[in-house]
Amino acid sequence: MSACRGQRVGTRRNRLEGVEYLDTARNILRKFRKLLRILPRKSAVYALRKYRVAAATEHDAVLSSRAFALIIDVGANRGQFSLAARHFQPDANIVAFEPLADAASVYRKLFDGDRRVRLHQCAIGPLQSQAAMYVSGRDDASSLLPVGDLMLELYRRTGTKRMEEVRVVPFTDFLSSNAIGHPALLKIDVQGYELEVLKSAEPVLPHLDCIYVEASFVPHYHGQALVTEIISYLHQHRFRLSGMYNLTHDPRTGAALQADFLFEPNPAGGPSP
Repeated sequence: MSACRGQRVGTRRNRLEGVEYLDTARNILRKFRKLLRILPRKSAVYALRKYRVAAATEHDAVLSSRAFALIIDVGANRGQFSLAARHFQPDANIVAFEPLADAASVYRKLFDGDRRVRLHQCAIGPLQSQAAMYVSGRDDASSLLPVGDLMLELYRRTGTKRMEEVRVVPFTDFLSSNAIGHPALLKIDVQGYELEVLKSAEPVLPHLDCIYVEASFVPHYHGQALVTEIISYLHQHRFRLSGMYNLTHDPRTGAALQADFLFEPNPAGGPSP
């Protein structure tokens, strides 16, 4: 190996080690802050100790902003968002969707006895089908889309560990416009499959009061729609972007990676067909 090539390899290795260090430090700080918010909540402490499920307190600002009659949790995983929602919305009905068997099992245990919570073990998509899901080393990073290089570089344990066959079902097979109680929040966290979920829910979009979507500025999964496409699609359906939360950056470059975006009906209307 030439001296120049060896220097390039060494520089790249040092850069990757630096990214790994920053990622570790960032995660430690994030977990510490989350723990401080969880500790005053008895149900959240119980969930953490009993089932190792940490309430998604990073969404507190949205969940505490108003009272919701219905919360639709698409990409519920083990119940992190639903748990945070229940803290602020004790009387809301929660309808959740999670395709992975292990995660769905934990969710059911966590909300056993809560009659206002209903879980459907399936993914949401435009057509009813069976699909192979890429199960990540971190199950909350699993997707119907193959993981991209950026995801593997920036986040630990996000490589595909195995494949799992899951059901994909149209949104309207479970919720029609007549079944939407108001105010209603649709939350979507499906690792790159957000636009397909929105298309599946298109007939009920006019009946929703808030749509809360995790979306990316740059591709994390192969074939995913980026936030510009999400914003454009929802604008076509008379929703405006009203808030952005939990913005993350690439520690190497400072470039924006992803965030959670809140959409509300546009009072001025829009170009909906």
